Amino acid sequence: MGSSCHIKSVYNEKMRIINKTSGKTLSELAVQTKNMLEKTLGLIGREPQALILRTHFGIHTLGMKYPIDVLILDKRHHVVALKENLKPNRIFLWNPQYDFVIELPKGTIEKTHTKIGDILSLPASS
Repeated sequence: MGSSCHIKSVYNEKMRIINKTSGKTLSELAVQTKNMLEKTLGLIGREPQALILRTHFGIHTLGMKYPIDVLILDKRHHVVALKENLKPNRIFLWNPQYDFVIELPKGTIEKTHTKIGDILSLPASS
């Protein structure tokens, strides 16, 4: 009961992500992981949505049924790496000095014209 309750409460907190460079909204309904279990599960078994997490170690789409877009940010929330259409059962690695990760529904990067160097506005708790 404990773990699923924590996951559910996190997914009820809705956060907005804006590309300050372009003025485009990447998500009105982003959620943030709060513990290791939520980071490990990510979007597995969930509908595509924006997910904010912190990790230096890369992400995976093992067990997922749909592709996602991924943004990697530095401490000042500049986009330093991105991956469009990361297919299921793949691993995505980046320079481990960066630990802000945003998983997005497929097509978000293209639709919002987000690119390396853009600055994103994230919730204060990120």
